Amino acid sequence: MAENWQKSVAAIVERDGKILLVRHTYGAGKGRLIIPGGYLKDNETPQQACVREVLEETGITAEPKRLVGVRFNLKDWYVVFAADYVGGEAHSDGDENSEAVWVDIDEALARDDVPDLTRKLIAAYKNGSALEYTEFVSRENHGTYSLYC
Repeated sequence: MAENWQKSVAAIVERDGKILLVRHTYGAGKGRLIIPGGYLKDNETPQQACVREVLEETGITAEPKRLVGVRFNLKDWYVVFAADYVGGEAHSDGDENSEAVWVDIDEALARDDVPDLTRKLIAAYKNGSALEYTEFVSRENHGTYSLYC
């Protein structure tokens, strides 16, 4: 299954007042703590990719519930969900990250090793800036859609 390099997702997963973060092992984020995520594969919805990426990178099962933010430009887009913790124990994937850790929300916002974008998204999440998910069935288009409003 091919990855779709122009479409990516991430999740803010909270458990007991702590946010799930991973220490990135490559690229501009190398050595920094970021929220888990990655690229969509062919025939995969953003929600499905979010569940898969969090599980692959951290061992945590999470369910996307709210939309925290969207970053886009002419080349790509990046959707960030607030996801409910479902189960599992956090651990590194041994590849894309060197550790998966639960960090207190306020500590994450103050740490120097958490990049600006991750801090901004965590702050939006903390402040309740999230759109709720509903399944929308369109009579006109005869389709089912994911709707966040």
